[in-house]
Amino acid sequence: MRKLEQIIGDIVETVKEIVQNNNIILSILMGSFIVILESIIPALPLAVFIAINIIAFGNFFGFIISWISTIIGCSISFWIFRKLKEKILSKIKKDSRILKIMRKIGNMDFSHLVVITAMPFTPAFSINIAAGLSEISYKKFLFILIISKLSIIYFWGFVGTTLLESITDIMVIIKILFLICVTFILSKIVMKHFDI
Repeated sequence: MRKLEQIIGDIVETVKEIVQNNNIILSILMGSFIVILESIIPALPLAVFIAINIIAFGNFFGFIISWISTIIGCSISFWIFRKLKEKILSKIKKDSRILKIMRKIGNMDFSHLVVITAMPFTPAFSINIAAGLSEISYKKFLFILIISKLSIIYFWGFVGTTLLESITDIMVIIKILFLICVTFILSKIVMKHFDI
């Protein structure tokens, strides 16, 4: 456990050193790029990227960089699928899951979409795809992102930085795991309620 703490400490110090010793603009662009990339490639660990930004740039600027970057990434994903809409819709089967989610998102009101998108375990990439393929306007989608991503960034930033800072404290790890489990269950209940 001590070795793991040392490795994480070394990574954090390296990131801080890179930010301090390099051009601040380049560092911000790197921090933004990893979060934007995660919004387009969902297998990447968002919590780790947000935690790195918060540790490297501080709570306020790390949060802002991550928040703006995830909005940009989700917008890029939305526009990719909006541009490919006709080609994709012609290939999707009428009973496919994407088509079902797409219809639901297109018919949902603003506040419900904000709640769904704000849940940490909602498959954001699926929401981006479905929104891009639906009739929802980009303006509405953008406002949903601006509001909902505040809670996502805060949640994953808290989880990521707390884990990195307290990796050897078993009680902190248990509390974080409990928080993640509760949030996961709550996300599933919300998605089931909206039949997503």
